[in-house]
Amino acid sequence: MATTPCSRSHRPRNEPRAIGYRHGLPRIVSLLPSTTEIVCALGLRESLVGRSHECDFPSGVGALPVLTSAKLDASRDSAAIDRDVRSLVEQGLSIYRVDAERLRQLAPDVILTQDHCAVCAASLADVERALADWLGTKPAIVSVAPSTLGDVWADLQQIARATGVPERGKTLAAELAEALTEWAEQAQAQPARPSVACIEWIDPLMSAGNWMPELVHLAGGRPLLGEVGQHSPLLAWETLVSADPDVLLVVPCGFGLSRTRDELAPLVAQPGFRELRAVREGRAYLADGNAYFNRPGPRLVESLAILCTLLHPGAFGARAAATGWAPL
Repeated sequence: MATTPCSRSHRPRNEPRAIGYRHGLPRIVSLLPSTTEIVCALGLRESLVGRSHECDFPSGVGALPVLTSAKLDASRDSAAIDRDVRSLVEQGLSIYRVDAERLRQLAPDVILTQDHCAVCAASLADVERALADWLGTKPAIVSVAPSTLGDVWADLQQIARATGVPERGKTLAAELAEALTEWAEQAQAQPARPSVACIEWIDPLMSAGNWMPELVHLAGGRPLLGEVGQHSPLLAWETLVSADPDVLLVVPCGFGLSRTRDELAPLVAQPGFRELRAVREGRAYLADGNAYFNRPGPRLVESLAILCTLLHPGAFGARAAATGWAPL
């Protein structure tokens, strides 16, 4: 969960090459929800032998052995989680644990992790520490660090190459890009281009960066406050009031709809909240950031569908997204 501005590192360029695995396809451990979804979309569900504690989609992956845990209590409110995260980061401590012993027992050929954000999930450094005393041939590590939609499709193909199915990766990336284009063409043909502010954390207030401004643009909107390819920055309340967006979308990282609604009090209590144009005109919404917008994987297509539905009410008919969002 992105509860504080992330420190970004450069993505490694030495990709592990697909090799001849013992059973034709590799034994895969995925320590990131989005890479778990990518593996399954590539048709490699049966190759998964372990997951992170946050991997919950598609159905059935919950039965896999869990290899990570968080050092903080994610049930605390937004402000408390943020304080806990900052305390760990300031002490130079990792936010997650990787079960090195269980990882060794599972004997994976490939481990999927990330080095985009030390706050969001177990990191490349966490995995490297877990493998420090590994004897014999170590598994290949594929670390992703997507900041844009292009990065997401590139990471998907990197995973496909490392797991021995490069052609599936090319096909899947092309299919997802085509689906985004189909939604975008219809959305951008609409007469209105509403301004949109996306909130990625409530207390403290943060606006959404990375691929979110791209999605807003594809949905026929004008993204405010966040920048493409940049981590989600802290946001002064006065800046949001000054921007006064046509549409306000609240998508806290790691939270579903119910949890987001439970966390709304600090936002609603801000002076002038009810006077925001989006709130006055009934165009303030919650969306499931955990399942959609915050996961850089195949369901970014559904994320775009939700945005198109909210930005252009009535324009998409039966195609409109009926789930994954709710009025604020």
